[in-house]
Amino acid sequence: MKIAMLSPIAWRTPPLKYGPWEQVASNIAEGLVELGMDVTLFATGNSQTNGKLMWTCQKPYAENTDVDAKVEECLHISHLMEHAHEFDIIHNNFDFLPLTYSRLIKTPMVTTIHGFSSPKIIPVYKKYNDTAHYVSISNSDRNNELNYIATVYNGININEFNFNHEPEDYLLYFGRIHPDKGTAESIQIAKRSKRKLIISGLIQDQEYFNQKVKPHINNEDIVYVGNSGPEKRMELLSMACALLHPISFSEPFGLSVVEAMACGTPVIAFNLGSMPELIIHEKTGFLVSNAEEAADAVNNIQSINRSKCAAWASSMFSRQKMVEGYLQVYREILSGK
Repeated sequence: MKIAMLSPIAWRTPPLKYGPWEQVASNIAEGLVELGMDVTLFATGNSQTNGKLMWTCQKPYAENTDVDAKVEECLHISHLMEHAHEFDIIHNNFDFLPLTYSRLIKTPMVTTIHGFSSPKIIPVYKKYNDTAHYVSISNSDRNNELNYIATVYNGININEFNFNHEPEDYLLYFGRIHPDKGTAESIQIAKRSKRKLIISGLIQDQEYFNQKVKPHINNEDIVYVGNSGPEKRMELLSMACALLHPISFSEPFGLSVVEAMACGTPVIAFNLGSMPELIIHEKTGFLVSNAEEAADAVNNIQSINRSKCAAWASSMFSRQKMVEGYLQVYREILSGK
């Protein structure tokens, strides 16, 4: 089976720091290569893969202000489509735009929907409902107007995450700094529970950071360590007593949630979106409704068995399990069922 894996080009695949869609595309591609599949990754030119790499954009456009993002995206996607006949199946991790080519090529296309950035993009998905093959990354993120072939949870390379039985006493916020993700709420939770908070993530909303986050940073009990790469991420996740995830939107998945649990670190999350699918309440963390409940959960964090967190992540969210799910989807499509 010859597979074309289409990754976004905002960041490198896999990303050096932030880039969840690129990370998932990489995890799928490398997992397939490990199983002996013939995989060609379409990504930025500086991407890394054990498969084959094809590219039109050398550097991620998020790191290169000299290029136009839309131009680079169009060149990138059209490059794959012009080679579509060379593959048995195309796996699209690049949102809705590649769908507009899908009836112009003969190669079937699987589209993983990593979330809906806006209701305004739904009409594109609806247009190709009868010919496309949509995969959701959680049951909660399904749109009732779309047809899905499967739900496949995002998977991580469990071997890259170090289990730690003896954490330090700090709480961790890990993710993009944006009102949706609850950075300010994490600060409230830390202060209520009288715990140190380490914040790590890409500043996506500078005004929000300046007004709601920065005034609290004192490098003592509220610490911002910047946008961490894989090595620092591993250290922060494994040494934290808990990950705080007080989101204010229906998050489609949440890679940091399963990455934390893979290290044995329980997660305290607001009970929205996919969180009930990722977290077993009172077993691998706590599902709460507000900052007050979250602070109470922090004070009960010792009741969570860190070994069970790691076991749950390994059994449900491994790269191997994700890849097996996608192979089943590919085979179903190619068999014509």
